[in-house]
Amino acid sequence: MESCRVAAEVMPGHEVDSKKVRWEELLPREFRARQEQTPIVYLPLGLCEPHGHVAAFGLDTFKAVWLCEQAASRLGGIVAPTQGYQIHETGYHRPWLKEVIGETNPNLGSVPPDVLLRMLLLQLRAFVNAGFRVAVILTGHHGNQADLRIVAEEVMQVRPIRIVTVSDPELARGAFDGDHAGRYEISQLLFIRPDLVDLTRVGDIDTSPLGRFAQGEDAAEASTEYGRAILEYSLDELERQIHAALPYEDAIDPLGIDETDEIWQRILARKGEWRTLSERNPDLAHES
Repeated sequence: MESCRVAAEVMPGHEVDSKKVRWEELLPREFRARQEQTPIVYLPLGLCEPHGHVAAFGLDTFKAVWLCEQAASRLGGIVAPTQGYQIHETGYHRPWLKEVIGETNPNLGSVPPDVLLRMLLLQLRAFVNAGFRVAVILTGHHGNQADLRIVAEEVMQVRPIRIVTVSDPELARGAFDGDHAGRYEISQLLFIRPDLVDLTRVGDIDTSPLGRFAQGEDAAEASTEYGRAILEYSLDELERQIHAALPYEDAIDPLGIDETDEIWQRILARKGEWRTLSERNPDLAHES
């Protein structure tokens, strides 16, 4: 697959360091060089939530960050700072959480939908004003992406920024079946951060006072090789979706705070569409 890099001359002394892709790690000259070459920004979103006794709480975040950093290394662009907070205790998420956790404290990094969605709007405003032409919103916590797309749609109505919004199970759909803390998810973390997985704890589901703690029934079947296959397939699909969003505009006007507030009012007016407030799970099964 061809690269979507911008054909731009990099000034002497402003060479792009392909090994550094994180916004927070870049020096100003490095940031400008990467952005001038490829004005794409990636926003990985995760959630600190239970993934059974075998895996770290931040599994969702690690998946999203890995995919974004690999895409930035392959295609160019810059990875924005991530967060381990997401929507979880509303709508269909609430009964699912009760089912897999019970009365145990889930140690959950959950925030209400309006907080997360307004934060995303302000993040997109920051991307527009920083000079990016394409934004990739990749959530490792599946189920909330429809609401994230509402925010993206409203921003694209007023500015010609291209926004790709996707969850990681959507990238693998058709080739791999998603799950929560089962073979699908645990395998990915085994590949990305094997030090954060301990499959010897699979049996704790029967002995721990925490109970199931959201662990998948087939977690013991997780493997590094399966995780690699999922992630490589997902990365190829992400690249395809980014290419499909091109070409991008040469310039985009800044987005003021007053106009951003107007966009937020339009998002609030679509509250009846928010999936995170619905009692019906659109996938009929919780993933991520």
